[in-house]
This record gives sequence, structure tokens and C-alpha cells, in this order.
Amino acid sequence: MATLVTPTDKSTEKVEKKSSHVTDEKTERKSRPRVDEKFKIFSGTANEPLADEVCHFLGMQRGQAQVTRFADGECYVQIQENVRGADVFVMQPTCRPVDEHLMELLLMVDALKRASARRITAVIPYFGYARQDRKDKPRSPISSKLVADLLTTAGTHRALIVDLHTPQLQGFFNIPVDHLFASPVLVDHFRKLALPNLTVVSPDAGGVERARFFAKKVDAALAIVDKRRVEMNVAEIMHVIGDVHGRTCLIIDDLIDTAGTLVKTAAALIENGATQVYACASHAVLSGPAVENIKNSVIKQVVVTNTIPLSPAADAARTEKGGKISVLSIAGLIGRAIQANHEETSVSKLFI
Repeated sequence: MATLVTPTDKSTEKVEKKSSHVTDEKTERKSRPRVDEKFKIFSGTANEPLADEVCHFLGMQRGQAQVTRFADGECYVQIQENVRGADVFVMQPTCRPVDEHLMELLLMVDALKRASARRITAVIPYFGYARQDRKDKPRSPISSKLVADLLTTAGTHRALIVDLHTPQLQGFFNIPVDHLFASPVLVDHFRKLALPNLTVVSPDAGGVERARFFAKKVDAALAIVDKRRVEMNVAEIMHVIGDVHGRTCLIIDDLIDTAGTLVKTAAALIENGATQVYACASHAVLSGPAVENIKNSVIKQVVVTNTIPLSPAADAARTEKGGKISVLSIAGLIGRAIQANHEETSVSKLFI
């Protein structure tokens, strides 16, 4: 929006400087909140509500940026305010459509770099391509390493990521990575529920460390479900390691995609004597038949965070009476991590 400035008479201007204008300016300066012009948060289009929540938590306005597309789908980005010498944070989960949102992030980082931002931190609540972290078949790429290199080449100085699929992915980046965990938000929720005879369950061997940490925080027992993956997005549950008979089970994972593994894990727990099953995850990918799978499963409730906006089907399932999907906000945790980065204080203390 353009602002029209009307010229004033010089004599009037001198009088105003000598009179009440100075007093009013001092009063205004005392009353208005302090704004750090060198601390800015921008967002792509992937999860704007989360970015607005984070900005509200920090008491600041979201940076102005234009993100549009040409008729053929090509992305165009323009930063619409001065960022010279600023400490800038760009929030963008690389969720569905993954490639479009990744390209938006890369272009925003490049635009900020060319606008002379002092430091650019990519805040990625959900890091897409994280499951492609190794060459498990001949002639296949290591996609997560490529994405890490693209972010660095674009001009990212630092990355802040929530619940990577595996912690080792931090080694793919040639820049510092702050690995955040949604567990404090989830732990607080389940502590309030006070579920009886609770056992925390890892749906596979790779998630044991995550489940062990969670079990320690809620003072619960630990169990593991051994599974054999048949093909992509298809898993066959083998058997349960640990005692779940007569107990309430809480399955914890980093993400829920088609929910096939989750539903089979829950069924295996019930078959082994569990009385009820809950589930939680950081990232609600919920693609394909996920919502229907959850609706038709033995799971009592699935708790996720808002790192990814829910699909229309998942959101409808959340709001309907007796819906099994519940969403917790992670904005406060991300906001505190961003503030710690800006102030150069410890981020790890948020999880101790």
C-alpha cells in the first residue's frame, strides 16, 4: 500500500520541532514495544498459520514477501522489505507438494542472500526426503544429502529442523543444524491424560531411542514391535518384544504417512493382550488412505503436531464428533528455539 506524504511549510515544521511534537515523540517511544529491526521471520506458503503462531509467540510481525507462480507453475519470489544486515529466519516445511515447497524455500533463501541478509536460518518443521537417507538399492540416489547440499548452495547459514527421520541426517549438512524434538509438547499432553499401566511402543528398531526417551519422561515401560518391510509403504508386522498384556500402549513415531505400519502395529499389540492403544507422531503426513486406515483401526486416539497442515480429509476427521485425530501446536517450542538462535544462547536446554 502506497503512503502519500504531504509537504509542509518550513516555518510550521520548525515550530513543531520546538513544541509538543518532541514531547509526543518521547512519550510514544516509551509506550511502544521495542522492535529489533535486525531480527526477521519470513514464511513460504507451506504452513503460514504456524509461522503466524510463532511470530505471535515472539511478539513480532511476519516479514513481507511475495510468493507467486507464473501460468506454467514456475515460482517467483520477492522480499518486500529491507533485510540488509538482518538475522533472518525462513519457515517452510517441505510437505505436500514437496518439490514446490522445497523450491520456494530455496528461492527465498537466494533472494535474502542477494538482499545482503547477515545470516539466514532455514526453519524446516518437516524435512522432506528424509527417508531417502541411504543407497538401499542399486542405482538409487541419496536424496536427503542432495537436498542438504541444495540448501547450503542457496545460501543457508544454519538449519533448524524438527524431528528428523534419523538424527544422523545432521551429518549430511555442511552447516550447523539445530535438531528440535516435538517430545516436550507430546509428553506434556500424555502426562495430563495420566493413562494407566502405560507402555511406550516403538513401531520399529530404528525408533527405539525416541521411544526410550519418551518412556523415561512419562515414567513408563518400553516395548518394540519387530517388522519386516515388504515394499515401499507396505510393512508386515512380525512380533512384539516386551510385555504389553493388560497394559495401555502408546505408539510413538516421527511421522505417519499412509498409517499402514501404525494400524498393523496397533493390531499386533491388541493381539498380544494390550487393553487400549494410543499413537502419537510429530509429522502428520497422512497421505492416501491414512485417514480411513486410522478410522477403521483399533487405535483410540492419534495425536500429532502442526508441523504440517492437515489435509482436508484429516481436518474433517479431526473436527467430527468422536474423531480420532488430535493436533497439538509446536509454535511455542519453535519460537523459543528461534529466539535462542537469535540471542546466541543454548537450544539444547529446551529439551533437558
